[in-house]
Amino acid sequence: MSRNYKFHNKSGLYCVSFATVYWLDVFTRQIYFDVLVESINYCRAKKGMELYAYCFMPSHLHLVFRSSNDEPDGLLRDFKSFTAKRIIEAIETNPQESRKDYLLWFFQRAVKNKSNGSKYQFWQHHNQPIELWTDKVIKQKIDYIHDNPVQSGLVTDPTHWKYSSARNFQDDHTILEIDGAGFLG
Repeated sequence: MSRNYKFHNKSGLYCVSFATVYWLDVFTRQIYFDVLVESINYCRAKKGMELYAYCFMPSHLHLVFRSSNDEPDGLLRDFKSFTAKRIIEAIETNPQESRKDYLLWFFQRAVKNKSNGSKYQFWQHHNQPIELWTDKVIKQKIDYIHDNPVQSGLVTDPTHWKYSSARNFQDDHTILEIDGAGFLG
């Protein structure tokens, strides 16, 4: 994580966004979205994640969350590490992945000049956590997150994007459960 972006209030509510290396559109197949969903569910059940909003885009994702264990940086680090390993493994073993060599080449290229000993880098390192202080700012961030697929031209209505809590705010919890969809009233 960049030194410029820190979780200063460990019990605070945060909006984070992070992307794949080179902004690669990895999330174009159900199997990769499934890894994100399973990981969020695990973090909610076992790691103290309180999830208030989310949007999974083809190359990045947004979360509004809190760590009930006051460890937001560790929670996010573990989430990113686990999902990176699982998604790369899914890419390597997916016989239907026509972009396998292309994607793996970019993941390898991302660590080429680094000395951390990793074979691949999946996520960009920074998370850009923004602490959310007021109801007005929370609503602005959630509206921004939910409008992301519309602004990208993927859908015409935020509730039409399958991997967005915009659906939860309309009482559709078929993809992920969130904490307090109506907390803004």
